[in-house]
Amino acid sequence: MYRHIVADRINTLQKNSNTQSNPNGAKHEAKTIRRIQSKLRDNDTTITRADKRNFIVILPTQQYNRKLPDFILNNNFKTAETDPTKTFQSQVKKAINNSKVLIPQESRRKYTNMNPSAPTIKGLIKVHKPSQPIRPFINWRNFPAYNLAKLFSQKIRQLAPLPNT
Repeated sequence: MYRHIVADRINTLQKNSNTQSNPNGAKHEAKTIRRIQSKLRDNDTTITRADKRNFIVILPTQQYNRKLPDFILNNNFKTAETDPTKTFQSQVKKAINNSKVLIPQESRRKYTNMNPSAPTIKGLIKVHKPSQPIRPFINWRNFPAYNLAKLFSQKIRQLAPLPNT
């Protein structure tokens, strides 16, 4: 009975939102977005976020694509020949299964990333500096130990709260 009431209410809300929205405004907005995308494609440019504030930067795609390898080269990073993600994933699973105190048996799957991948890197343009270098921005969400790291940071905050955080 409750399922039917909720489904009926959702349908009513969807019908109301469809009739109240301005179809001409949505069409105009979609047309503007398509024009912008077309101009970016035609001029071979990229939109990215800036390092500071809430700015966006539009620059040639080749220039943006050169900035990341230049950053890696200038900072003496070493690249791995093979992807260590699978090995690290097995180590993380083993550590989770061996943990008897921190992670209860029924929630162990929650802290295991099922489809792990190596972290990806993007560059945020530093518009406030000459030659506009990049600040690396790394996405860790698909990393094997991401969920485990979140758990540990929560536990540490609970056990040792820091003042003025």
